[in-house]
Amino acid sequence: MLITPEYVFKDVTRITPAFLAEKGITALVLDIDNTLTGDGSQELTDDVAAWLEEMKAAGIGLTLVSNGAPKRVAPFAKKLGMQYVCRAAKPLTLGLRVARRRLGVPRKQMAMVGDQLYCDRLAAALYGIPAFMVVPRGPDIGPQVKLKRKWERRHWQEYYDRGGKLL
Repeated sequence: MLITPEYVFKDVTRITPAFLAEKGITALVLDIDNTLTGDGSQELTDDVAAWLEEMKAAGIGLTLVSNGAPKRVAPFAKKLGMQYVCRAAKPLTLGLRVARRRLGVPRKQMAMVGDQLYCDRLAAALYGIPAFMVVPRGPDIGPQVKLKRKWERRHWQEYYDRGGKLL
C-alpha cells in the first residue's frame, strides 16, 4: 500500500473543500508539474487558478513541494504568492517536514497532492499523510518520468481492482 493510491482525482480541481473537511484536512502540499500545470510550464489554466483561490478562501493552507530546481520552482511560486520547497528529493520526506512546519499544522491535517506514485504517493506514505493523486495534466518530459510511469501501471491497476474510482 505504500505505492498504490488511496484516492485518485480526474483533476486537481475535483478536490473540494467539502472533501477535505470530511477527511479533517486543513493544509495541502502541492506538486507542480503535471499536477497544477503541464510539465515545465509556468502558466496555470483558469480553472486551476480559480481552484487555488477557492482553497485559500476556504482557509486551506497551501504550499508547493517540488523536486524541481529553484529556477523552475521559485518563479512559479512567486507568481502564485505561495511558499515552496524545491529540490525536495521526494520520495524522501524532508520537503514534507519543512512544508508542515511552515504550514503550522499537525500531520493528521495535511495531505499531499501529486501525479507520480513513486514520488508523491510514496513520500506521503513514508511521512504518514494521505495522498490525493491526480491524472497527469499533460505529457511527461524526460526519460526518468516516462520510465516511472511504466512501473506505476500495476499500482494504478491495483487501485481500480480493489474498487477504487476516479473521483
